[in-house]
Amino acid sequence: MRVLLCRHGETPWNAEGRYQGQMDIPLSEVGEGQATALGARLKEVPIARAVSSPLSRARRTAELALGTRAGMLTTEVGFLEIAHGAWEGKLASDLTGEDGPRLKAWREAPHTVQMPGGESLQQVQDRAWPAFVAACAGLGAEDILLLLAHDAVNRVILARILGLPLARIWSFRQAPATMNLLEGAEPTRMEVVRLNDGSHVSNLFKESKHIAL
Repeated sequence: MRVLLCRHGETPWNAEGRYQGQMDIPLSEVGEGQATALGARLKEVPIARAVSSPLSRARRTAELALGTRAGMLTTEVGFLEIAHGAWEGKLASDLTGEDGPRLKAWREAPHTVQMPGGESLQQVQDRAWPAFVAACAGLGAEDILLLLAHDAVNRVILARILGLPLARIWSFRQAPATMNLLEGAEPTRMEVVRLNDGSHVSNLFKESKHIAL
C-alpha cells in the first residue's frame, strides 16, 4: 500500500510562531493556496481512502486536496495535534520567561517534556499509531491512503516507521502542506519514499515558511 501522509496548510498562528495544539485555528489565505496546490498535484492520483484530523485546518486541507472527491473524507480523533495545554495561543517569546526551562527541554530533549496541562510525545504516539494502523487496515497492495494530520503527529508516526527515538523528532522537517510518501505491505514494514516534499508549494531551497516550535 501507499500512504500520502501530509501536514495541513499554514494558519495565521503558524505564520506568527504561536503554539496551536488542539485550538481549532483555520487555514490562512496562504494555507488555502497551499492546500489547493497539493490538490492540483494529487488530482490524477487514485486515492482509495482519505482520513484527517477533525481540526478544521487539517480537514479543510484534506478537502481541498481531494477536490471533487472530498465526500470520501472521514476524520479520526487519534490524529489530533499534540495538546500543548497552557502553551496554546502563546509565542515562544512569551514562554522564555514564563516556562523557560521546559521550552529549552522541548527544543533540546523533546521526549522528556510533559506539556503543562497537555500531552507528551509518547502519549501522542500511543494514540496516533493505532489510528494509523486502523486507517491502513484492509488496503490492498496498490491502494493509496491520503492522511492529513499535524506537525507532531506526523513526526511521531515517521519516527516509529524510521525506528527513531522520540528524542530525534527535530532531525527532519514537516513544513505546512508538505507530503510524505510511505510504501509497504503493512504499517510496521513501511519505507519512507519521500519526506517533507513540498515541491508543489515551494522551490528546492525555499520551503514554505515554518517556524519550528
